[in-house]
Amino acid sequence: MVKTIKKSILIIGVGGREHAIGWKLKQSKYDCRLYFAPGNGGTATLGTNIAIPVDDIGQLLMFAQEKRIDLTVVGPENTLAAGVVDAFEKKGLRIFGPTKKATQLESSKAWAVKFMTRHRIPCPQTRVFSDYKKGLSYAQKLHGNCVIKADGLALGKGVFVCSNFQEARFAIQSILIKKEFGNAGKKLLIQEKLEGREISLISFTDGKTSAPLVSAQDYKRVFDHDRGPNTGGMGTVAPSPFMTPSLLKTIQSKIIEPTIGGMRKEGMPFKGILYGGIMLTKTGPKVLEFNVRFGDPETQVQLPLLKTDLYEVFIACTEGILQKKRVELEIKKKCICVILAAGGYPRSYRKGELIHGLDSITDGDFSIFHAGTRMKDNLIRSNGGRVLGITRWGKNLNFVRKKIYQSIGIKGVHFRKMQYRTDIGKL
Repeated sequence: MVKTIKKSILIIGVGGREHAIGWKLKQSKYDCRLYFAPGNGGTATLGTNIAIPVDDIGQLLMFAQEKRIDLTVVGPENTLAAGVVDAFEKKGLRIFGPTKKATQLESSKAWAVKFMTRHRIPCPQTRVFSDYKKGLSYAQKLHGNCVIKADGLALGKGVFVCSNFQEARFAIQSILIKKEFGNAGKKLLIQEKLEGREISLISFTDGKTSAPLVSAQDYKRVFDHDRGPNTGGMGTVAPSPFMTPSLLKTIQSKIIEPTIGGMRKEGMPFKGILYGGIMLTKTGPKVLEFNVRFGDPETQVQLPLLKTDLYEVFIACTEGILQKKRVELEIKKKCICVILAAGGYPRSYRKGELIHGLDSITDGDFSIFHAGTRMKDNLIRSNGGRVLGITRWGKNLNFVRKKIYQSIGIKGVHFRKMQYRTDIGKL
C-alpha cells in the first residue's frame, strides 16, 4: 500500500507505552512522521527523539507549532495533570488526552472516590487522612487489614496492600512521615481490602461514548507468585482470561458509562483513554482506581490486538465522533508482554548496562518495546528500572508463553543483572 497522506505526530513520553503507540501508528494507512519527546533507544528507530522533558509544556507547545504537528498524543499522567491538553487546545492544536480538571480521576484518588460516590459507581469503602496519628488509629481499628494509597501521582508505586498493623504502620510512615512520595503523599487513603481477581479495562472515549480495547491482566508485584513490592508492572497478558461478554457489559453499564456521563454532567467532559483498574468481587465489579492514559505495560499487549487504524481512532476521539468509528479487535489471538527490569528495581538499580540479543528474535509475531533504554554510538544500554518489554502474540496462549521465555536469557535478549518474572501468562 502506497501511503500518500502525510501526518506529523508528536508522542510525549519516554517508556514502553510510547514505543508501542509509535509502533502501531507506523502501521497506519497514513504516512506518519513521528517525533518523541524525549523518547528512548527504541523510539529512535521509528522516528526522531526530541530532547524536551515531558513536563516542559512551553517547549512542547513551541515545538508542535514550529513543526505544524497534526496530532499530539500524551503518554504520562503527570504531563496531563500539569495541563498540557488545556495549553495545546488554547492554541488550536489537536491533542489526544483529558484536560487538567478531568485528569483528577487519576491525579487525586481522594477526589476520584468522592466522584464515584456521587455517581454511585462501585468502589471500596474509603477514609482519607492527612494526620499521621488519626490515620494510624483508624488502621489499628482495622487490625491493619487494608489497602493504603498515596493520594496523588506516585508512578504506580504509592500503594501498600497490608495484612497486619505493622505493615499498615510502615505504609503510613512511608507516606506521611518519610514523605517517600513527595507532594503525592500529602494525604492518604485507607481502603477496605477487596478480594477477587483484578483486571484492567481500557477504553477510548470522546466524552460521549466509549470503545474498549482488549481487556488485560497486569502483574504488579516484582517477584513470582505476586510477592515483593508493587512496581509499575512486570508483565501483562491480553485478553484477561476472566473477562466474559456478560462481565464486559456489566462493567460498561455500571462503571464506564456512569463515569463518562458523570464527568460530562460536572462540566469536564472526558476525552482520551479511560483506564479502569477493576476488582471482580463476589458482589460484582468494583473500581480499584482510575487512570487517565494508556497503561504500561498494558498498551504493549493491547495495541498488537487492535485491528482498526489507531490514527483514525485518535482523530475520532478528538472530534467527538467515536460513535461513527468501528473499533475492531483481534479477538482470536492472545498476547503476552514480559518486562525485563534492572536488578534492584523497584528500589535502587544500576543504569548503563549493555543490552545483548535485540536481533535474536526472528520468528513469529513479536515486538521488543523499549522502556528504560538509550542509544549511544549505535549501542543500546539500560537507562531505567523497567528496561524492555518482550512481547509476542498468537492464537495459543501456552505456545506464545513458551516462545517468549525461550527468547529471554543468554541465548536471547539479556543484560547484566536483569530480573524478570517467570509466571507471566501462567494460569
